[in-house]
Amino acid sequence: MDNPQPRNPLHGITLEMMLTRLVEHHGWERLAGFIRIRCFQADPSIKSSLAFLRKTPWARDKVTEFYLKYQGNPWNKGNPPVDSSADASPRPGKPR
Repeated sequence: MDNPQPRNPLHGITLEMMLTRLVEHHGWERLAGFIRIRCFQADPSIKSSLAFLRKTPWARDKVTEFYLKYQGNPWNKGNPPVDSSADASPRPGKPR
């Protein structure tokens, strides 16, 4: 087989790649609004965030879920998730 995991949208994507792409696209401040994790709020860096995410499964899961939605994964449709405890303002919807 050429591709042993054809339906896995994360195949070949490292945690560092996910985090780097999210930060490049959203920036730390906006990312911290979407995902309420302290390492994104207080003096954030890729290195310190990776250290935290690698040892904290629940936080890593939140980042992975957000990344999948941000990438437009067909299995996860909709807007980027916003943590219910986030202070982020609501995203404007399409006019009806």
